[in-house]
Amino acid sequence: MFSTMPWWAWAGFLAFLAAMLALDLGILNRRSHTVGLKEALAWCAVWFGLAMAFNLLVSFRMGPQPALEFFTGYIVELCLSVDNVFVFIVIFQYFRVDPRYQHRVLFWGIIGAVVMRALFIFAGIALINAFHWIIFVFGAFLVYTGIKLALPKQRESFAPERNPVVRLCRRFLPVTAHFEEGRFFVRQHTGLHATPLFIVLLVVETTDVMFALDSIPAVIAITQNEFIVFTSNIFAILGLRSLYFAVSGVMQLFRYLNIGLAIILIFVGLKMLASHYLDIPIKLSLGIIGCVLALSVLASVMLPGQHKEK
Repeated sequence: MFSTMPWWAWAGFLAFLAAMLALDLGILNRRSHTVGLKEALAWCAVWFGLAMAFNLLVSFRMGPQPALEFFTGYIVELCLSVDNVFVFIVIFQYFRVDPRYQHRVLFWGIIGAVVMRALFIFAGIALINAFHWIIFVFGAFLVYTGIKLALPKQRESFAPERNPVVRLCRRFLPVTAHFEEGRFFVRQHTGLHATPLFIVLLVVETTDVMFALDSIPAVIAITQNEFIVFTSNIFAILGLRSLYFAVSGVMQLFRYLNIGLAIILIFVGLKMLASHYLDIPIKLSLGIIGCVLALSVLASVMLPGQHKEK
């Protein structure tokens, strides 16, 4: 499973990941606070700069082709993470989470996302190596997901109260009626109780699992190098919180971004389906993805939106 890279490369990256997460929550964000736009943009720049520095290291150690694969996978994962932002907005608004505690929920959500995505990545690549026809299943799934993503009223159908994990938690674990500052659990006279913030964390975790089913096959379509797929995924996930705080207030301006993401998913799905017959260069894939993303943003800015009904 780890044959493509030496053990010290994996150990070094995991140590870097642990250090950044410890620095984030343990020092820089020890006190709960509302993340402003300037702070969010600054962190977006920090995470992007770290990803590009790592990409440069990949280029030196592994060559230009793996570096290009990392960059393409990182951009694809980052673009698909935009949909997570939409859903996070719905979750936090539905549960009325204080902005001071949203960063805490997203931080611990990332811990779970790292573990789950690692399992998905290695399982997916192992399946492809053992059963090559699985790649066609992944490709068809991505095409289906892209078509579904382009359909209207997808986000309006999201209902956190119907989440089966939330139902299970409420059935077996007592939940307090109100938030207890930034805590996930509190001890009361009847025993240990979960808080509504823990319910929010469960919804975020299970939602990320659903998104991983889309995004991970998309990156595997670009490369089947476990190290590149894993690191590009994790760097995109690390920047997801900053991306949420930076763009959550202006996402409604990018009306056609969802169409662009759908086209990207359909493209990488078709690339998987045609992989046995057609080899699409990684540079061409990156160019197509970049053009689709740029055109969707440009269309959102240039084309006037429809007036809302009273």
